[in-house]
Amino acid sequence: MAHVPPPRPARWRHRILLAGLVAALGGLAFSVAAVAVHLLPRTFSSAQQQQIIGWEMGKRWRTWPAGRIFPASIPYQLPAAALDSGSVVRLAARRVGIAPQASCHAATDPAAWRVLARHGCQAVLRATYQDSTGTFAVTVGVAVLPGLSQASVSGHQLPRGSGVRAVRFGHTLVAGFGDAARQLSSATAAGPYLIMSTVGYADGRHHVRESADPYDKDEMLSVANGISAWIGARIGAVPPAPHCPGGPAC
Repeated sequence: MAHVPPPRPARWRHRILLAGLVAALGGLAFSVAAVAVHLLPRTFSSAQQQQIIGWEMGKRWRTWPAGRIFPASIPYQLPAAALDSGSVVRLAARRVGIAPQASCHAATDPAAWRVLARHGCQAVLRATYQDSTGTFAVTVGVAVLPGLSQASVSGHQLPRGSGVRAVRFGHTLVAGFGDAARQLSSATAAGPYLIMSTVGYADGRHHVRESADPYDKDEMLSVANGISAWIGARIGAVPPAPHCPGGPAC
């Protein structure tokens, strides 16, 4: 049998260095991947994003100051037809007062309460406003529902003419405005909230037929709908899609 000479020491050193280099490169690649996992922004699934968005919207009624939900002044406009004019008139409603938080049962009439109760209403926030002329008063209510679908279904199922109870504030120009003075009521969903409004004459005169004065009806609807839309557009606004800024603490 032929004799095979052992590898020279230089060849062994070359193999050892090559193996060490491969191991080092593998370790480096693993470390870079680990660092990237911690530093790159975390992504959320569509379901997780919707859950976070719903949570963000649903907490506003507890975390926002009352004055942010019900600001001191809210702009609205009268349509040209209401004033027999060629252009709309931009006005502002003034807040008269903010009522304490109330249960859904206490803050709504029986017909509305039955609908809201079926869909898990948690509470109602209310405030009363006066139009720019001092003629009309509007109580707007924010009913808190468990989610977007419950608010939407509640709005569709609410019987016509039912909704939030009026809140009167003594020693003000709308002190006479109460439930008996409600003329028109409406409701619309805004995120997980049902924004309800009821409007009537500030002097407290009882319900009159809508056809008795169509101009007053248009003005009532303009101020009530303007207030409701302004409040709903903010408390029910969809926040930006959630993302994680990255970092080990994320």
